[in-house]
Amino acid sequence: MFVADVHLSPSITALPGSQVLQQLANGLAAWALVGSLIALVIGAVVWALGSHSQNMHQSMAGRRAVVTAVAAALLVGGAPAIINFFFHAGSLVR
Repeated sequence: MFVADVHLSPSITALPGSQVLQQLANGLAAWALVGSLIALVIGAVVWALGSHSQNMHQSMAGRRAVVTAVAAALLVGGAPAIINFFFHAGSLVR
């Protein structure tokens, strides 16, 4: 009983509507980056106000917002490379 091997070769043009899906992904990435920018600015303002008023809780909340916004932008920008890396690593498994 032999089972036929299956193969996978992703193609963005293989299904109808793929271009719309690609545009949707690009638009969502743009919105995520704009959201990260807004969170970074608000976090920096909160961090500065908390530091200026010597409010440790507010300062830490602002710092956390800045770090989170930077991490989110890093993940959005690196998402295609991360996905491609793991896809290619997975395709090497035999």
